[in-house]
Amino acid sequence: MTEVVGADAESCRRAGAALAAGRLVAFPTETVYGLGGDARDDAAVAAIFAAKGRPSFNPLIVHVADLAAAERLGAFSATARALAARFWPGPLTLVVPRRADAGISALVSAGLPSLAIRVPAHPVARAVLAAAACPVAAPSANPSGRVSPTTARHVRAGLDGRVDLIVDGGRCAVGVESTVLDLTGETPTILRPGGVTPEDVAAVTGGPVGRAATPHAPSAAAPLLSPGMLASHYAPATPVRLGADAADAGEALLGFGAVAGATLNLSPAGDLAEAAANLFAMLRQLDEGGYRAIAVSPIPDRGIGLAINDRLARAAAPRGD
Repeated sequence: MTEVVGADAESCRRAGAALAAGRLVAFPTETVYGLGGDARDDAAVAAIFAAKGRPSFNPLIVHVADLAAAERLGAFSATARALAARFWPGPLTLVVPRRADAGISALVSAGLPSLAIRVPAHPVARAVLAAAACPVAAPSANPSGRVSPTTARHVRAGLDGRVDLIVDGGRCAVGVESTVLDLTGETPTILRPGGVTPEDVAAVTGGPVGRAATPHAPSAAAPLLSPGMLASHYAPATPVRLGADAADAGEALLGFGAVAGATLNLSPAGDLAEAAANLFAMLRQLDEGGYRAIAVSPIPDRGIGLAINDRLARAAAPRGD
Protein backbone atom coordinates (compact mmCIF):
# COMPACT_ATOMS: atom_id res chain seq x y z
CA MET A 1 0.00 0.00 0.00
CA THR A 2 1.30 3.45 -0.95
CA GLU A 3 2.28 5.65 1.98
CA VAL A 4 0.27 8.82 2.49
CA VAL A 5 1.95 11.66 4.38
CA GLY A 6 0.79 15.05 5.55
CA ALA A 7 1.65 18.42 4.08
CA ASP A 8 4.09 19.55 6.78
CA ALA A 9 7.56 20.80 5.93
CA GLU A 10 9.26 17.47 6.65
CA SER A 11 6.80 15.57 4.45
CA CYS A 12 7.35 18.02 1.60
CA ARG A 13 11.11 17.61 2.05
CA ARG A 14 10.71 13.82 1.88
CA ALA A 15 8.59 14.13 -1.24
CA GLY A 16 11.14 16.38 -2.92
CA ALA A 17 13.98 14.00 -2.06
CA ALA A 18 11.99 11.09 -3.49
CA LEU A 19 11.42 12.97 -6.76
CA ALA A 20 15.11 13.87 -7.01
CA ALA A 21 15.92 10.18 -6.52
CA GLY A 22 13.77 9.18 -9.51
CA ARG A 23 10.70 8.02 -7.59
CA LEU A 24 7.04 8.92 -8.22
CA VAL A 25 5.20 11.25 -5.86
CA ALA A 26 1.59 12.43 -5.98
CA PHE A 27 0.99 15.92 -4.61
CA PRO A 28 -1.77 18.53 -4.63
CA THR A 29 -1.92 21.54 -6.90
CA GLU A 30 -4.64 24.17 -6.92
CA THR A 31 -6.23 22.36 -9.90
CA VAL A 32 -6.02 18.58 -9.25
CA TYR A 33 -3.50 16.17 -7.72
CA GLY A 34 -0.47 15.53 -9.93
CA LEU A 35 1.60 12.37 -10.37
CA GLY A 36 5.14 13.72 -10.38
CA GLY A 37 8.47 12.44 -11.61
CA ASP A 38 11.80 14.08 -12.46
CA ALA A 39 11.22 15.46 -15.97
CA ARG A 40 14.92 14.99 -16.83
CA ASP A 41 14.92 11.29 -16.01
CA ASP A 42 13.77 8.95 -18.81
CA ALA A 43 13.09 6.12 -16.37
CA ALA A 44 11.02 8.30 -14.03
CA VAL A 45 8.97 9.70 -16.91
CA ALA A 46 8.42 6.22 -18.35
CA ALA A 47 7.26 5.14 -14.89
CA ILE A 48 4.60 7.89 -14.93
CA PHE A 49 3.21 6.56 -18.22
CA ALA A 50 3.29 3.00 -16.89
CA ALA A 51 1.60 3.87 -13.56
CA LYS A 52 -1.25 5.67 -15.32
CA GLY A 53 -1.51 3.32 -18.31
CA ARG A 54 -1.10 6.48 -20.38
CA PRO A 55 -0.39 6.32 -24.12
CA SER A 56 3.09 7.59 -24.96
CA PHE A 57 1.76 10.01 -27.61
CA ASN A 58 0.01 12.06 -24.90
CA PRO A 59 2.42 14.79 -23.66
CA LEU A 60 2.99 15.78 -20.04
CA ILE A 61 3.13 19.17 -18.33
CA VAL A 62 6.37 20.18 -16.62
CA HIS A 63 5.97 21.96 -13.27
CA VAL A 64 8.64 24.41 -12.15
CA ALA A 65 9.09 26.88 -9.31
CA ASP A 66 9.16 30.17 -11.23
CA LEU A 67 9.53 31.92 -14.57
CA ALA A 68 13.32 31.83 -14.41
CA ALA A 69 13.22 28.04 -14.17
CA ALA A 70 10.69 27.90 -17.01
CA GLU A 71 12.89 30.02 -19.28
CA ARG A 72 15.73 27.54 -18.86
CA LEU A 73 13.48 24.96 -20.51
CA GLY A 74 11.53 26.88 -23.15
CA ALA A 75 11.84 29.93 -25.40
CA PHE A 76 9.58 32.66 -24.00
CA SER A 77 8.36 35.48 -26.25
CA ALA A 78 7.28 38.85 -24.90
CA THR A 79 3.70 37.57 -24.99
CA ALA A 80 4.63 34.44 -23.02
CA ARG A 81 6.42 36.54 -20.39
CA ALA A 82 3.44 38.87 -20.06
CA LEU A 83 1.07 35.94 -19.55
CA ALA A 84 3.43 34.35 -17.02
CA ALA A 85 3.70 37.64 -15.14
CA ARG A 86 -0.09 37.88 -14.94
CA PHE A 87 -1.09 34.27 -14.23
CA TRP A 88 1.89 32.53 -12.59
CA PRO A 89 1.82 31.02 -10.10
CA GLY A 90 -1.58 29.72 -11.15
CA PRO A 91 -3.71 27.42 -13.33
CA LEU A 92 -2.23 28.33 -16.74
CA THR A 93 0.05 26.05 -18.76
CA LEU A 94 2.04 27.62 -21.59
CA VAL A 95 3.17 25.57 -24.60
CA VAL A 96 6.37 27.15 -25.91
CA PRO A 97 9.26 26.08 -28.15
CA ARG A 98 11.55 23.71 -26.29
CA ARG A 99 15.16 24.80 -25.79
CA ALA A 100 17.75 22.50 -27.33
CA ASP A 101 19.64 22.42 -24.03
CA ALA A 102 16.55 21.98 -21.81
CA GLY A 103 17.69 18.56 -20.63
CA ILE A 104 14.09 17.31 -20.46
CA SER A 105 13.28 13.72 -21.40
CA ALA A 106 11.91 13.50 -24.93
CA LEU A 107 9.12 11.32 -23.53
CA VAL A 108 7.66 14.36 -21.74
CA SER A 109 6.64 16.10 -24.95
CA ALA A 110 6.10 12.92 -27.00
CA GLY A 111 9.06 13.87 -29.18
CA LEU A 112 7.60 17.27 -30.18
CA PRO A 113 9.77 20.42 -30.38
CA SER A 114 7.51 22.18 -27.87
CA LEU A 115 7.11 21.94 -24.10
CA ALA A 116 4.09 22.52 -21.83
CA ILE A 117 5.17 24.36 -18.66
CA ARG A 118 3.34 25.57 -15.54
CA VAL A 119 4.16 27.24 -12.23
CA PRO A 120 1.58 25.95 -9.71
CA ALA A 121 0.21 28.18 -6.96
CA HIS A 122 -0.59 25.55 -4.30
CA PRO A 123 1.79 26.05 -1.34
CA VAL A 124 2.34 22.29 -0.96
CA ALA A 125 3.20 21.89 -4.64
CA ARG A 126 5.60 24.81 -4.37
CA ALA A 127 7.25 23.35 -1.27
CA VAL A 128 7.67 19.96 -2.97
CA LEU A 129 9.15 21.58 -6.10
CA ALA A 130 11.56 23.61 -4.00
CA ALA A 131 12.69 20.50 -2.15
CA ALA A 132 13.07 18.50 -5.38
CA ALA A 133 15.10 21.26 -7.07
CA CYS A 134 14.30 19.79 -10.49
CA PRO A 135 11.60 20.23 -13.14
CA VAL A 136 8.75 17.83 -12.39
CA ALA A 137 6.56 16.21 -15.04
CA ALA A 138 3.13 15.75 -13.48
CA PRO A 139 -0.09 14.68 -15.20
CA SER A 140 -3.18 14.12 -13.08
CA ALA A 141 -2.67 11.34 -10.52
CA ASN A 142 -5.25 8.85 -11.80
CA PRO A 143 -5.48 5.96 -14.27
CA SER A 144 -5.42 7.35 -17.80
CA GLY A 145 -8.78 8.51 -19.12
CA ARG A 146 -10.56 8.31 -15.76
CA VAL A 147 -11.88 11.01 -13.44
CA SER A 148 -9.14 13.29 -12.15
CA PRO A 149 -8.36 13.30 -8.39
CA THR A 150 -9.07 16.27 -6.14
CA THR A 151 -8.19 14.55 -2.84
CA ALA A 152 -5.45 12.20 -1.66
CA ARG A 153 -8.12 9.51 -1.17
CA HIS A 154 -8.94 9.69 -4.87
CA VAL A 155 -5.26 9.22 -5.72
CA ARG A 156 -4.91 6.15 -3.53
CA ALA A 157 -8.12 4.66 -4.93
CA GLY A 158 -6.70 4.75 -8.44
CA LEU A 159 -2.94 4.36 -8.03
CA ASP A 160 -2.34 2.53 -4.75
CA GLY A 161 0.86 0.52 -5.10
CA ARG A 162 1.89 2.32 -8.31
CA VAL A 163 3.20 5.52 -6.70
CA ASP A 164 5.88 5.74 -4.02
CA LEU A 165 4.38 8.54 -1.90
CA ILE A 166 1.18 10.62 -1.72
CA VAL A 167 1.29 14.05 -0.08
CA ASP A 168 -2.12 14.86 1.39
CA GLY A 169 -2.70 18.58 1.09
CA GLY A 170 -6.47 18.42 1.35
CA ARG A 171 -9.01 19.16 -1.35
CA CYS A 172 -7.96 21.05 -4.49
CA ALA A 173 -9.55 24.48 -4.72
CA VAL A 174 -10.05 24.93 -8.50
CA GLY A 175 -11.05 21.33 -9.21
CA VAL A 176 -10.39 21.18 -12.98
CA GLU A 177 -7.05 21.02 -14.74
CA SER A 178 -5.14 24.09 -15.88
CA THR A 179 -5.89 26.02 -19.03
CA VAL A 180 -3.34 25.00 -21.71
CA LEU A 181 -2.38 27.82 -24.08
CA ASP A 182 -0.33 27.12 -27.20
CA LEU A 183 2.09 29.96 -28.00
CA THR A 184 4.03 28.22 -30.77
CA GLY A 185 1.94 29.74 -33.59
CA GLU A 186 0.94 33.24 -34.64
CA THR A 187 -2.26 33.30 -32.55
CA PRO A 188 -2.41 32.16 -28.92
CA THR A 189 -4.67 29.09 -28.95
CA ILE A 190 -6.39 27.37 -26.05
CA LEU A 191 -5.80 23.64 -26.34
CA ARG A 192 -7.63 22.83 -23.10
CA PRO A 193 -9.92 25.25 -21.23
CA GLY A 194 -9.48 25.70 -17.50
CA GLY A 195 -9.55 28.31 -14.76
CA VAL A 196 -7.96 30.99 -16.95
CA THR A 197 -10.57 31.95 -19.54
CA PRO A 198 -10.15 33.17 -23.15
CA GLU A 199 -11.23 36.61 -21.94
CA ASP A 200 -8.51 36.55 -19.28
CA VAL A 201 -5.89 35.73 -21.92
CA ALA A 202 -7.17 38.37 -24.37
CA ALA A 203 -6.98 41.01 -21.65
CA VAL A 204 -3.21 40.44 -21.55
CA THR A 205 -2.45 39.80 -25.22
CA GLY A 206 -4.80 42.44 -26.62
CA GLY A 207 -5.58 40.25 -29.62
CA PRO A 208 -7.62 37.24 -30.71
CA VAL A 209 -7.42 33.95 -28.83
CA GLY A 210 -7.99 30.74 -30.77
CA ARG A 211 -9.57 27.52 -29.61
CA ALA A 212 -8.34 24.10 -30.70
CA ALA A 213 -10.66 22.05 -32.87
CA THR A 214 -12.57 19.08 -31.50
CA PRO A 215 -10.02 16.41 -30.55
CA HIS A 216 -9.43 13.48 -32.85
CA ALA A 217 -7.21 10.44 -32.92
CA PRO A 218 -3.59 11.64 -32.99
CA SER A 219 -1.43 11.04 -36.04
CA ALA A 220 1.97 12.07 -37.37
CA ALA A 221 0.26 14.92 -39.23
CA ALA A 222 -1.82 16.02 -36.25
CA PRO A 223 -0.10 15.04 -32.99
CA LEU A 224 -1.43 15.92 -29.55
CA LEU A 225 0.24 19.18 -28.46
CA SER A 226 -1.08 18.99 -24.92
CA PRO A 227 -2.55 16.66 -22.34
CA GLY A 228 -6.33 16.61 -22.02
CA MET A 229 -7.02 16.66 -25.77
CA LEU A 230 -8.23 13.10 -26.27
CA ALA A 231 -11.92 12.89 -27.19
CA SER A 232 -12.68 10.40 -24.40
CA HIS A 233 -11.14 11.49 -21.11
CA TYR A 234 -11.98 12.33 -17.48
CA ALA A 235 -14.56 9.55 -17.63
CA PRO A 236 -16.28 7.60 -14.82
CA ALA A 237 -17.08 3.95 -15.48
CA THR A 238 -20.79 4.83 -15.49
CA PRO A 239 -22.08 6.34 -18.77
CA VAL A 240 -22.70 10.10 -18.75
CA ARG A 241 -25.69 11.81 -20.40
CA LEU A 242 -25.53 15.58 -20.91
CA GLY A 243 -28.17 18.32 -21.12
CA ALA A 244 -30.62 16.51 -18.85
CA ASP A 245 -33.64 18.20 -17.30
CA ALA A 246 -34.37 15.16 -15.13
CA ALA A 247 -33.07 11.67 -14.45
CA ASP A 248 -34.53 8.70 -16.29
CA ALA A 249 -35.18 5.41 -14.50
CA GLY A 250 -32.00 4.07 -12.92
CA GLU A 251 -30.06 7.29 -13.47
CA ALA A 252 -28.54 9.74 -11.01
CA LEU A 253 -29.01 13.44 -11.72
CA LEU A 254 -26.00 15.71 -11.28
CA GLY A 255 -27.66 19.09 -11.02
CA PHE A 256 -26.63 22.72 -11.33
CA GLY A 257 -28.56 25.68 -9.97
CA ALA A 258 -32.24 25.45 -9.01
CA VAL A 259 -32.83 21.91 -10.27
CA ALA A 260 -35.45 19.77 -8.59
CA GLY A 261 -34.70 16.17 -7.73
CA ALA A 262 -30.94 16.27 -8.15
CA THR A 263 -29.05 13.36 -6.59
CA LEU A 264 -26.12 15.74 -6.11
CA ASN A 265 -25.89 19.40 -7.08
CA LEU A 266 -22.66 20.97 -8.32
CA SER A 267 -23.83 24.35 -7.06
CA PRO A 268 -27.40 25.01 -5.90
CA ALA A 269 -26.61 28.73 -6.12
CA GLY A 270 -25.47 28.43 -9.74
CA ASP A 271 -21.88 29.39 -8.94
CA LEU A 272 -19.58 28.09 -11.71
CA ALA A 273 -16.44 28.21 -9.55
CA GLU A 274 -18.16 26.07 -6.91
CA ALA A 275 -19.36 23.71 -9.63
CA ALA A 276 -15.83 23.29 -11.00
CA ALA A 277 -14.47 22.55 -7.54
CA ASN A 278 -17.16 19.88 -6.99
CA LEU A 279 -17.18 18.33 -10.47
CA PHE A 280 -14.72 15.45 -10.24
CA ALA A 281 -15.51 14.53 -6.63
CA MET A 282 -19.25 14.35 -7.38
CA LEU A 283 -18.71 12.33 -10.57
CA ARG A 284 -16.69 9.87 -8.51
CA GLN A 285 -19.37 9.69 -5.81
CA LEU A 286 -22.13 8.98 -8.33
CA ASP A 287 -19.91 6.49 -10.16
CA GLU A 288 -19.82 4.45 -6.95
CA GLY A 289 -23.61 4.53 -6.53
CA GLY A 290 -24.57 1.67 -8.84
CA TYR A 291 -26.58 3.87 -11.22
CA ARG A 292 -27.29 2.92 -14.83
CA ALA A 293 -26.09 6.34 -15.99
CA ILE A 294 -25.25 9.81 -14.73
CA ALA A 295 -27.50 12.52 -16.19
CA VAL A 296 -26.04 16.04 -15.99
CA SER A 297 -27.93 19.32 -16.01
CA PRO A 298 -26.93 22.00 -18.55
CA ILE A 299 -23.98 24.17 -17.48
CA PRO A 300 -23.61 27.76 -18.78
CA ASP A 301 -20.83 27.87 -21.40
CA ARG A 302 -19.04 30.92 -20.04
CA GLY A 303 -16.06 31.56 -17.78
CA ILE A 304 -14.90 28.39 -16.08
CA GLY A 305 -18.11 26.81 -17.38
CA LEU A 306 -16.17 26.31 -20.63
CA ALA A 307 -13.80 24.02 -18.74
CA ILE A 308 -16.63 22.18 -16.96
CA ASN A 309 -18.41 21.52 -20.25
CA ASP A 310 -15.17 20.44 -21.89
CA ARG A 311 -14.57 17.82 -19.19
CA LEU A 312 -18.19 16.65 -19.27
CA ALA A 313 -18.18 16.32 -23.07
CA ARG A 314 -15.09 14.09 -22.89
CA ALA A 315 -16.59 12.10 -20.01
CA ALA A 316 -19.67 11.46 -22.15
CA ALA A 317 -17.77 10.66 -25.37
CA PRO A 318 -17.74 7.15 -26.87
CA ARG A 319 -14.99 5.12 -25.24
CA GLY A 320 -12.26 3.06 -26.72
CA ASP A 321 -11.87 0.80 -23.70
